[in-house]
Amino acid sequence: MATTTDIPLDGLARKLVQDNLLSHEEAQDALQGAKSDKLPFVTYLTKNDILSARQVATMASLEFGLPLFDISRLESNTETRNLVKEKLVRKHHLLPIFKRGNRLFVGISDPTNLEALDEIKFASGLNIEAIIVEDDKLVLAIEKAFAQEDLDIGEGLDDEDLDALDIVSGEEEMDTTDDEAGGDDAPIVRFVNKVLLDGIHKGVSDLHFEPYEKSFRIRFRQDG
Repeated sequence: MATTTDIPLDGLARKLVQDNLLSHEEAQDALQGAKSDKLPFVTYLTKNDILSARQVATMASLEFGLPLFDISRLESNTETRNLVKEKLVRKHHLLPIFKRGNRLFVGISDPTNLEALDEIKFASGLNIEAIIVEDDKLVLAIEKAFAQEDLDIGEGLDDEDLDALDIVSGEEEMDTTDDEAGGDDAPIVRFVNKVLLDGIHKGVSDLHFEPYEKSFRIRFRQDG
């Protein structure tokens, strides 16, 4: 029967052991825990207070000769962010930072994740340069980047666009009287019109309306 001691150490886990930041057993346990919790290895270490995000980032920067960047100071850039789809960003736990020529600089907390860098290179058609960032700040930056995408939907539309869009619910158009469709509903209808029209302009394939107890979130997907 396999145990955590059977897990081979490679990549960042092995480097952390070599630098005496983790024992061999701690590294194996963390790898197993990350796999069980479906978390990136570095995120598991920081969430469970095994190592700080700063410790891991500093070690990775020194060991691999890569720059260390404070991603919390990054200004949101929609054009750069959209070079890599949200699905890939979340899958590989990284974030595009800026583009220069045919090079895309990507913030990542585990530079030994070569599979991630190769997939981003293939998807973007650009040469990828890894930049080390602290994992806890990376988590927040990813959420901020795509929360901003949710807020961006609906911007740049005028009243004429909104008034020209009709919404039909179900198989047949709803027939309501003036009393039932009172003026109080107009702002809601106009807002929904705005969201749908912007989705059409952006080539959105799916719109998701997510109601919560005290808030409402709108998410969209492009190209499946």
